[in-house]
This record gives sequence, structure tokens and C-alpha cells, in this order.
Amino acid sequence: MAAQESVPTTVEYVKSRRSSLISAIFLMATSAIGPGFITQTATFTVALGAAFAFGILASIVIDFIVQQNIWRVVTLTKMHSSEIANATIPGSGYLLAILVIFGGLIFNIGNIAGAGLGLNALVGLDPKWGGLLSALLAIYIFSSRKASTFIDRLIIGLGVVMVGLTLFVAIASNPPVGEALRQSVLPDTVDFAMITTIVGGTVGGYICYAGAHRLLDKGTVGIENINVVSSAATKGILVVGLMRYILFLAILGVVASGVTIDISGHAANPASQAFQAAAGNFGLRIFGLILWAAALTSVIGAAYTSMSFLTAFKSSITERQRNIATILFIAMSLIVYLFMGTAPAALLVFAGGFNGLILPIGLTLFIYIGWKRSDLMSGYHYPRWLLWSGVVTCALTWYMGVMSVGAIFNYLK
Repeated sequence: MAAQESVPTTVEYVKSRRSSLISAIFLMATSAIGPGFITQTATFTVALGAAFAFGILASIVIDFIVQQNIWRVVTLTKMHSSEIANATIPGSGYLLAILVIFGGLIFNIGNIAGAGLGLNALVGLDPKWGGLLSALLAIYIFSSRKASTFIDRLIIGLGVVMVGLTLFVAIASNPPVGEALRQSVLPDTVDFAMITTIVGGTVGGYICYAGAHRLLDKGTVGIENINVVSSAATKGILVVGLMRYILFLAILGVVASGVTIDISGHAANPASQAFQAAAGNFGLRIFGLILWAAALTSVIGAAYTSMSFLTAFKSSITERQRNIATILFIAMSLIVYLFMGTAPAALLVFAGGFNGLILPIGLTLFIYIGWKRSDLMSGYHYPRWLLWSGVVTCALTWYMGVMSVGAIFNYLK
């Protein structure tokens, strides 16, 4: 009887683990494919053409190494990132939490701006009203008693919609795929500020912790889960990488055809121009839906992950208290967006760059933990190839950040 009774328990455990892994994959992926990334990709593709393929590839490689290290450490220590940092270097967790929350706030202002731009392209609604309605929808989701389940389902559904629609436009724009593949490894031009910005927009700030913290909150932790967690991180990065390339190719096809896209105007929205050029007014509506879906999922991801860092200041915080803090976080982002004067597209590019500057700080802490603090990971023998690749990536992100900090803040001008 005991053996028979254990069967449903095992089945439930497997189903629960699969569900948590899928939700973590899509939370990470949709956070990485936000309105900032869409706007940055369009802006930089117009500026660099096929040479920007190198920046896309670099962001995917950096993303893989960063996510593998962070998912692994969080899973093994069974702690939120700020708590891990404090346990390693006292006080560092507070610094990391402040930087991620502040970076998440900037990102979320941009996400709400992106939602406004999306609804403007989709149904012609004023961007301010579109941002307001989208933020209120996100607040409603977090105020629901079934917020956790609803978030998982919404993010997965919208993620699939984004990939499918972008692929349609990429085919319609007929991009020079061969040239893009060549310049992925042999670029005519390399721009560190653009690479730092695109890395920041896809793995910087809160984004690199989103999936890992979702796994932690779902209880998929410990050495016994490390292989499936590592596999899930890889699958998430493959989803993100696929979306990045097809979005880049969709816009490159338009640029290569000779269509002029404005990236200099105060209210320029290069991605919408590219989608409209590729598929007419229908393309513009598709862009609006993609951008709105990307923005809404990123508002949820940014708020959820940023507020998960509150454990640095109150380790006993309850789920209800964190949901309240998340609602206030979204409301604050909304208020700033409604009263600010910066063009939404410019803000979205800056947000990625700023979070790219935060990335090396957190990554440095995690690489140090992997090398020196196996005691926090139940004595786990950390893969040396992952640590060495992490060291190289960490040094690269520091270098790119130092080289591009001035150019990143110029995006606000």
C-alpha cells in the first residue's frame, strides 16, 4: 500500500518540477525579450546593418555563461541572490539589492513606456493611456489570489505569440541571411556601447536573476535538481537566442531593401517603422501586439524579480507582503513614466545600457562564490569550465562597461 501511495506523490512531484522549470524558462526569456531589446535591436540594426549580428551573437554567448552560473548558484545555495551575496561578503547583498531594484525601476519605466508604444501601434491609443492601462493590468494580476499560476500561464502564452509573429515578419522582410551569418563572426564594425546596451537589455540588472528566483520560489532547488536546472537554463537561452535572431533578421531585411528608418527624431520608433515597411499596416499591428506582449511580460518580470531582492532587508517577508511591495513598485514606475519628458524609445535604449553597467557587479560576486564558497553549496564541485568562462565573461563585461559608460548616458540626451 505504501508503495502504491507513493506513486501519485512522485507523479505530482515530477509535474510540479516540470511546471516550475517551464515557468522559469519563460520568465527569463520574456524578461530578456522586452520592449527595450526590441527598440535597441531596431536602433542598432539601422545604425550597423548586418554587422550588428556580432552583437547579437555576443549577447547570446554572454547570456549563456551568466545564466548558467546564476541559476546554478541560486539552486544550490537555496537562497535569493542578495542573501547569497551577504553570506559571502557581508554588506554586498544590500548593495546588489539596491542596484538591481533601482535598475529594475528604470527598466520598468521603460517597460510601461513600451506597453504604451505597443497599444499605440496596435489600436492607435495615446502612449500615456496605453502605459496606464497596461500598468493597471499588471497591478490587477499581482493583486489576484491566484497571481502565481496566472503569471506562469500568461507569460508562456504571450511568449509563444511573440516568437510566432516575429518569425512571420522575418520571412516577409526577406533578409540577407548569409551576410548576417558571416558578420556574426567577422563583423565589419564593433561598437562596445551597443554591445553593452544589448547585453544589459537581455541579461543585465534584474533579468539574469528572474528565472533563478522563480525556481527558488517554486522549490526546485538542491543538488538533486542541478542537472534539470542547467538543462532548463540552456533551453531558455535557446528560446531567447532564436527570438533575438529572427527579430534582428526581420529588421535587417527592411534595412537591406533600402527603406529609410528614422532613429534620430525625439519620438522615433524604429521597430514600428521596420515592421510597417515589411508588412504594411498589418505589420504595424503585429508590431504593436508583439511590443505590448513583450512590455507586459517584462513589467511583470521586472517587478517580480526586483521585489524578490527585498529579502536582503527582511528575510521573513511573506508572499502577500511581497505582492503588495510589487504593486507599489509598478505604481511608482507608472507615476514616473506619466510625468517624465524623455522619449520612450530613448529611455528603452538607456535602460538596457544602465543595467549592462550593473551586470558585472553581481556576476563578480557569483563567480567568487563558485570558486571559494562550496560550503554554501553543500560541498558541490563546481564545473571549472563554467567558472573560467565566467571569469572571462566577467572581465569582458567590466571592460565594456568602463568603455561605454559615457555613451550610454548620452542616450538620454
